[in-house]
Amino acid sequence: MAKKKEITVEDKLRALYDLQLIDSRVDAMRLMRGELPLEVEDLEDDIAAYDTRISKFEEQIADFKQIIKKKKLEIDEANTLIGKYTKQQEKVRNNREFNSLKKEIEFQELEVQLCDKRIKEADVKIEQKKEIIVETKEKLDDRKDHLKNKKEELGEILKETEKEEKTLLKKSKEYSKLIDKHLLNAYNRIRSSVRNGLAVVTVERGAAGGSFFTIPPQRQLEIAARKKIITDEHSGRILVDAELAEEEKEKIESLLK
Repeated sequence: MAKKKEITVEDKLRALYDLQLIDSRVDAMRLMRGELPLEVEDLEDDIAAYDTRISKFEEQIADFKQIIKKKKLEIDEANTLIGKYTKQQEKVRNNREFNSLKKEIEFQELEVQLCDKRIKEADVKIEQKKEIIVETKEKLDDRKDHLKNKKEELGEILKETEKEEKTLLKKSKEYSKLIDKHLLNAYNRIRSSVRNGLAVVTVERGAAGGSFFTIPPQRQLEIAARKKIITDEHSGRILVDAELAEEEKEKIESLLK
């Protein structure tokens, strides 16, 4: 029975750096997309809000039109009663009946005036709402044009990167399985805590990548020996030597071609 190959610290370092190279490429693609997905989402929300606003104003206009229709019917009814009472005045026998009818006529005339006032108010409201709808539609059209451009821009970027990103994410999962859980958790924790997502960095010019703090020569020798996992005491990042890094870069580049 073949003996299972022991996973050395160097194997772990190579797997970690490979994972970092892959994840960094995914980060770069997402950075290229930038804020575009969020901008598209915001524009879609704006368009939905404008559509809702227009619908609300159109409903209000419909309500005012119903008010106008109702008031016009009330005017017709009042005018009918005025005609009726006017004819009755011609047949009254005394002043009391005449004055009573006169009061009814005056009341109906006031009703007509009040209905006319309500109709004019509704007409004004309708015109105001129509103006707001026109302004809102202009803003809506502007947002729709803007959204179309942003979607086209995002679509072009996705078209260029989507296939490669899927491949990279698949490889990221594959390489994650090569790393023990404890070390992978440490890698993910460091990645999420640093701005550029670099959890594994090389030693460059005597310092950790992206750092200005010098690593003592003895420490650099230990890193190059690849006998244990060493982290930068200032940033917490996992350190690998430049030679290992170059070898893994070539391997990943060849793998992804």
